[in-house]
Amino acid sequence: MRIAVLSDIHSNLVALDAVLAHLGSVDAVWHLGDVVGYGPEPDGVVDRLAGIGAVGVRGNHDAAAVGGPEIEWFNPDARAAMEWTRRSISEATRGWLTDLPERRMEDGMTLVHGSLREPLWEYITSEPVARANLAALTTPLGLHGHTHLPIVWAEHDGGVETISPSNGSTFGYGGRTALLNPGSVGQPRDGEPTAAYLVLDTTAEQAAWHRVAYDIAAVQTAMRARSLPVRLVERLSFGV
Repeated sequence: MRIAVLSDIHSNLVALDAVLAHLGSVDAVWHLGDVVGYGPEPDGVVDRLAGIGAVGVRGNHDAAAVGGPEIEWFNPDARAAMEWTRRSISEATRGWLTDLPERRMEDGMTLVHGSLREPLWEYITSEPVARANLAALTTPLGLHGHTHLPIVWAEHDGGVETISPSNGSTFGYGGRTALLNPGSVGQPRDGEPTAAYLVLDTTAEQAAWHRVAYDIAAVQTAMRARSLPVRLVERLSFGV
């Protein structure tokens, strides 16, 4: 099987459509949460994912969008965007987001947004945190997002090997326990503004990371039209 793994789309429909056009034929699309928040088209993104039968998990922004207390921990820009999202989303979008689980098992892999230990909030950004989450993993592979950074944390000789994949990088996961982060579709933060995603080839037991350009200016125009925070608009140009 060939499976596209997407995360942190953040209401960026233009980026999502660029990714879907770029990835070619796949057998499934999985998402790792934060479908909404920050960006200008929450309903459009949910409609697109629902239309292609994508399955996935809830992120902290998704939980906040349907009235969760997570909004209380957002910074001022994220909160302003989330308040707009709450006012703007349709009942169909609200229902779709509400139905997302915090954790999901698919084809012997565990899907979460943040981490295995804390699916909504924990960021896996250091070797000690990665080691603890690898120990909590009950499947060979764990797929997570939240940090907006493409990365691999893999067990190796009793320690943790860290790999920062770039466009076209591959990782053979056969026989290894690992945590894979595809990076962000709609709000990259690794200094590269192009949309990031991951494709799993379950036959070859290989993961491949990809980047694709999209019309950032069009998204920024839509964000300004909705009076979303200026900092969120501008950061898209720089991938930070």
